[in-house]
Amino acid sequence: MPTRIEALWSPPVLFAHRGAKANAKENTIEAFTLAERLGATGLETDAWLTRDGEVVLDHDGWHRWFPRRWIASVDRAKLRSHIPTLSEFYEKVGVEMPLSIDIKDPAVFSSLVSQARARGASENLWLCHPDLELLRAWRDEAPEVHLVNSTDLQRLPFGPERRAAELAASRIDAINLRQQHWTAGLTTLFHRFGVLSFGWDAQHERQIANLIDIGIDALYSDYVDRMVAVAAEYR
Repeated sequence: MPTRIEALWSPPVLFAHRGAKANAKENTIEAFTLAERLGATGLETDAWLTRDGEVVLDHDGWHRWFPRRWIASVDRAKLRSHIPTLSEFYEKVGVEMPLSIDIKDPAVFSSLVSQARARGASENLWLCHPDLELLRAWRDEAPEVHLVNSTDLQRLPFGPERRAAELAASRIDAINLRQQHWTAGLTTLFHRFGVLSFGWDAQHERQIANLIDIGIDALYSDYVDRMVAVAAEYR
């Protein structure tokens, strides 16, 4: 069926949030490969840097809770076995699929991009962060990667039109907002500036359908099977 608003990217990228999180342990090789088999057209994860300089994929960044120790404070060999490195991801999952990464620790950026470049995968990276100034600095450091401003409408003190203009001027590729904040008017606004519109936390069929209908360019869901099934109705 046709959408009400035409996306800049059609069909939208279907990012599996932390892999097939609803069906496997999140941010594991199993979750990523399962998401691909279920039909995801992109994968999402979070990146941290270990004490010995390894880029690893984990959500909260804790090595252990009691006593609490950050991943950044331990070597790769001491981490729980299910946490993969970026290198292991590329070896076992591949380099072709779009990979969206929340940069939880800015120190990981340079190592992450360097490893992706070595694999010929940097152009498939979508690196997300809320800080616009940091994204601007990264734009100059890695002009070939895609950068995403993951934020909230309440964090835009001068409103969405001002942010759209800032992103366009800074060559930031996309803005990522929680699914309930998107409207047809908002996707149209960002598209007018050439900025892609991404929506996250799309867990239910009606949420996924609404995002696609109003011209979203990429969406994130824990439920890959639902996301793929709904998206198929718009092709």
